Amino acid sequence: MEKPSQTPAALGYRMPAEWEPHTATWLSWPRREGISFPDSFDCVMPALRAMVEALIESEQVCINICNGAHQAQAREVLRGLPMEQISFHLVPTNEPWCRDHGPIFLTRDLDAQPATGRIRRDKLAVVDWDYNAWGNKYPPFDLDEVAPTRVAEILDVPVFYPGMILEGGAIDVNGAGALLTTESCLLNKNRNPSLSRDEIEQRLRDYLGVRDILWLGDGIAGDDTDGHIDDLARFVSEKTVVTAVEENRGDENYEPLQENLARLQAMKINDRAIEVITLPMPKKIMREGLRMPATYANFYIANSCVLVPTFADPADEAALSILRESFPNRRVIGIDCRELIWGLGAFHCLTQQQPAI
Repeated sequence: MEKPSQTPAALGYRMPAEWEPHTATWLSWPRREGISFPDSFDCVMPALRAMVEALIESEQVCINICNGAHQAQAREVLRGLPMEQISFHLVPTNEPWCRDHGPIFLTRDLDAQPATGRIRRDKLAVVDWDYNAWGNKYPPFDLDEVAPTRVAEILDVPVFYPGMILEGGAIDVNGAGALLTTESCLLNKNRNPSLSRDEIEQRLRDYLGVRDILWLGDGIAGDDTDGHIDDLARFVSEKTVVTAVEENRGDENYEPLQENLARLQAMKINDRAIEVITLPMPKKIMREGLRMPATYANFYIANSCVLVPTFADPADEAALSILRESFPNRRVIGIDCRELIWGLGAFHCLTQQQPAI
């Protein structure tokens, strides 16, 4: 497996939008001894099974496991599902949040000519960003940190190493040169204290093939990632973004989400205003004195469906309706995440798409 000496952008690679065709969805199966679901591991399994059941109707599901016993545990949860669409891979991980520790996949057109250097014929590549468990909050993370390269070895594709900490949930792309992110996460000193904003932007351009970096501000209450974009605002087309908005002025999320909405409404891509669609927020969910980062924005776009976290909340149906209008050619599936959110994440946090080539 070759380690390219040039940047992905120089070689013609880009990160596709999530709605572009997938070959597979990658997951990292949770471990009972992990820290993500304290005293609640078994309660989370129904949501994971429902997620996989929906995904296998859409595409192959690749599941990272630690060993044979771990695979057997996963198979027991998935028992009764058609297993021909599921494959298991020996990629040990500490926690199940594959969006953040997993590979970021890039593609390029075979006919695309690199800006410089010899022409590589690889259509698929992986970016292995550095990983420190959201600012060294949850050690150990040694297995998670090397997972992207392990996956690249399995697929026998090139790997790029930007030398910068970045979680997949901190970015969202439209596949056509624009990237959404937040100041509260990417500029946090617990990630890359030696890098300036301009240097961070340049690495995003060099390693994801984007041009326009669109910055929002702060994240939602209870989000231990310091404000991942996938809890806030998501591209649903090249020029359209759905963004979470809190209507209750007394809620602590009201002001930061209004500020993000105002920023989006002022933004342009290629001198054209972004279409902004607002997504409601569920009511506050508290557990053991902690606020959960419940949001409908943490949906995952698969080939034929969109998986949406729901919370037995009056706003569930409104959120599902908005996303059905945004994805008229996909089945929008709501899955109860009242237990899953105890891990402080939902379906987008758990998944990583492998684009088709």
